[in-house]
Amino acid sequence: MADARLTTATQSGALVLPEGEILALRPNADADLGALPRNRTRILHGFRPDIDALEAQGWTVGEPAPAAAAVVFVPRAKPLARALVAQAARLAPLVIVDGQKTDGVDSLWRELRNRIPEIPCVTRAHGRLFWFDASAADLSDWEAPAPAPVDGGFVTQWGAFSADGPDRGSQMLAAALPAKLPSRMADLGAGWGYLARAVLARDGVKSLDLVEAEQLALDCARVNVTDERATFHWADAMRFKPDHLYDGVVMNPPFHTGRAADPALGRAFIAAAARMLAPSGQLWMVANRHLPYEASLRDSFRTVEEIGGDGAFKLFHAIRPLKPTDKKSR
Repeated sequence: MADARLTTATQSGALVLPEGEILALRPNADADLGALPRNRTRILHGFRPDIDALEAQGWTVGEPAPAAAAVVFVPRAKPLARALVAQAARLAPLVIVDGQKTDGVDSLWRELRNRIPEIPCVTRAHGRLFWFDASAADLSDWEAPAPAPVDGGFVTQWGAFSADGPDRGSQMLAAALPAKLPSRMADLGAGWGYLARAVLARDGVKSLDLVEAEQLALDCARVNVTDERATFHWADAMRFKPDHLYDGVVMNPPFHTGRAADPALGRAFIAAAARMLAPSGQLWMVANRHLPYEASLRDSFRTVEEIGGDGAFKLFHAIRPLKPTDKKSR
């Protein structure tokens, strides 16, 4: 958990939270929210796993509406951070910004100081918290732009993975998919729909579920994938429970929590895919070359083969998922 910069600022009296509703924009599940009054704080968020965790902690997640103050928790993507600050300034007269130096909070603070000379702040635990009067500057040029076109006839927006175009791993997996795929398919961690469109271009596909945790990405996927066989699910792929088992799954699973590589994410995606597949189901997956997923794949599927790759990526095809009873008998 990040150090309690907000608590430090309020307990010292440097920052006084007003009466009325307070908005918290995109806090991580482990963000310091202890200084915020739970009964009048509303979370604005687009990432399903954080929403699920925050609601489990008793926080209210809702839609944007005017409030007395708004606290922005700085994300890594700078255009998204600017857009959140601009949104906060539209919704509340007092804007509070909290973030780590590694996520660019100091750069954001310096940019705002060019518009607002005096901005009080608290620095602690490799981060900064600062606050300002929303009427002190026009931030309309920081508003979130509409989804923008990228190569291949797709649109993306900041906050989605690989927002500047299709990543090479997904391109390699799309090219390696067979000409015919099983009928009931899923794309776990579907992003803005690049792999989904490749799946729907293959013969044999009757339905495709796009499961994506980031709402910004799923909004783009709805624009990029207009095939009536596609169904969109705003959900955490690791916890998603489909209405029926799939015949095939494709995925380019995430491998970062913040800036740190976390292979446990990919292992959890592999386990989720195995759980969602029918007994004869198949998985097609791309992963970074350095991530150790082979053991997890062999623990979850009867047959695993590497079907391609290069120095940076590796492609896998896994067949016939092992259920818990199968694993006990091995």
